[in-house]
Amino acid sequence: MFRRRTDLPLDRDALSRFLPWLIAFMVYLAAMAQAGMLGLDSMSQRWSKDIGTSLTVQVPPVSGLDKAAKEKSIRRLQDTLNLLSETKGIIRSSVIPESRVLQLLEPWLGAGIAGDVPLPVLIDVETNPANKPDIRVLKQKLSAAVPGIVVDDHGVWLARLVQLIRTMEGFAALVLVLILASAAATIVFTTRTGLAVHREAIEVLHFTGAHDSYIADQFAWRAMALGFKGGIIGLGLALPTLLALGLVAGRIEQGLLPEISLGGVGWISLLVLPFASALLAWWTARATVMRNLAGML
Repeated sequence: MFRRRTDLPLDRDALSRFLPWLIAFMVYLAAMAQAGMLGLDSMSQRWSKDIGTSLTVQVPPVSGLDKAAKEKSIRRLQDTLNLLSETKGIIRSSVIPESRVLQLLEPWLGAGIAGDVPLPVLIDVETNPANKPDIRVLKQKLSAAVPGIVVDDHGVWLARLVQLIRTMEGFAALVLVLILASAAATIVFTTRTGLAVHREAIEVLHFTGAHDSYIADQFAWRAMALGFKGGIIGLGLALPTLLALGLVAGRIEQGLLPEISLGGVGWISLLVLPFASALLAWWTARATVMRNLAGML
């Protein structure tokens, strides 16, 4: 794709044969780091959207199985729902079916626990993000109406979780920058070696009237071809890895993790990596040659 006629036998350089594989390894790591950043960002956004505006109210069970205990349990639940419906900032409140509660508890308590363990009634509450109610006041009102009631504000631990995710994104970005710096350093080393190997041929070109920019383009286009080749190899290794990780994550995300997706923009950004590696190789090689030729002759 990037092959051009060259006056230097750059194809015979031993180091150039290893450069595509070195770049492939770095592109692979860069793809994993970039996918990690995009996946974490997607996770935090979905968590904030799905959980940041929700509460869970736990109405404690009433001891006993007689008619009076059942009536008291129903009355406590109705009092809680009435209070929630009267609270400003609450859009919706609905009782979570017992079958769903048992399904959520099954990984920890095992199957067949219905009737063996008194379970609280869980109410899923959706709040208005623009006018969220005062959780402290709501807890006080609910506790006064139903002693022992518990209000779980997901926003508290969600804020800490999002902060942790942002920190991990920062580390992933730092890793990506270090990978790019390592790739550039590798290209600089390879280019300098090529300059030393072909020094005599470069001097001959100078004597025949070749400019530094012409010689630099010889190395730059060769580096671009190798960079693109390495980028394709690295991306070809990264895509199956990401798909495999996606399948594994899909088995555990239900009920525990939100859907993790890179999205169309994320996948496009990964497909751009071979072109980015080619551009980086071209620019680094050309700048290295121009700088070294200025001090060589």
